[in-house]
Amino acid sequence: ISFNAIDSALSSLKNCQSFINSGMDVATQVALDLVESFNDEEDVNNMEKVMLKYAKMDRELNHYIKAFEETINQVKREKPENLPDLENLAQEKFLEMERNNSDSDLQRNEKYMYFKDQLKEMKKQYHGNDTIEQIDEDIAVTRSQMNFICPITQMTMKRPVRNKVCGHSYEEDAILEMIQTQKQKKKKVRCPKMGCSHVDVKGSDLVPDEALKRVIDSQNKQ
Repeated sequence: ISFNAIDSALSSLKNCQSFINSGMDVATQVALDLVESFNDEEDVNNMEKVMLKYAKMDRELNHYIKAFEETINQVKREKPENLPDLENLAQEKFLEMERNNSDSDLQRNEKYMYFKDQLKEMKKQYHGNDTIEQIDEDIAVTRSQMNFICPITQMTMKRPVRNKVCGHSYEEDAILEMIQTQKQKKKKVRCPKMGCSHVDVKGSDLVPDEALKRVIDSQNKQ
């Protein structure tokens, strides 16, 4: 049995995933733009609905790909004399997976979680704590600027990345170099932020801190 055509179709489906990911990246950027320009909260909420729609599409596509891969592997393993209806078999597996869907699946989508995290940080940076600003604006500004300093280089960050585990941010090149150096010594990296108890910083836990970068860039322009 030749599975070339099916492999080609699966490859095309996987390409569709990259389009979904790109769409989610754009939606995240638009939402951050809206917060930065103090737009209506409803507009931001609409972007969250868009993200959830993308997450649903991503889940469906993952299930469809998985259903077809499992079907092909089953046929290859069992080697039946007569080729079964692959489409029907895959459809049954797909529907079985879809029956177990829940809204919490969408909330756990990695891109959606990143969207929520960055949105929260953006709101914190731009809208902050009004009471602190009313008490002493200088203190508020100083506290905010302290977040701009990389705990490794002690300089204002240009490309901050955020640790998903402990929430601290560092200059991208500096933290990656530290991870690489310690890896060669077969040692773990403790979070360089003073007082942080996280003792195993991994490159896979780092995500671009777009919200912080925007605030730093905005501050630099002033």
